Amino acid sequence: MTDLGDLKRQVIHRVQRLVVNPIGRRLPVTMLETTGRKTGQPRRTAVGGKLVDNQYWMVSEHGDHSDYVHNIKADPVVRLRINGQWRSGTAHLLPDDDPRARLRSLPRLNSAGVRAAGTELLTIRVDLD
Repeated sequence: MTDLGDLKRQVIHRVQRLVVNPIGRRLPVTMLETTGRKTGQPRRTAVGGKLVDNQYWMVSEHGDHSDYVHNIKADPVVRLRINGQWRSGTAHLLPDDDPRARLRSLPRLNSAGVRAAGTELLTIRVDLD
């Protein structure tokens, strides 16, 4: 039997994969590029967060259930497209960070969406080269 969290995650994942990410690839939004853990191919996901000095902070809506989190676990070397420029970095999953407190320091609109859609929040920091 599927619980409500699983159903919510499945619906949001499908909308993101079929609508949000294809649109995000064409718009000047921040994109996270990971290496697919199974295919070895680049995988791009629209993300929201904030650049602070040489670190990009964000919160994953579905934590360990997010494909890009699985990819980061397999290979933490990532790229971020910020303001139209690609930058390389290393992603760090921060399960001990308080993601709700972190969202209060990130852009309001994205943070509200993450809180509304999220099922298992997880803070991620990318240290940029």
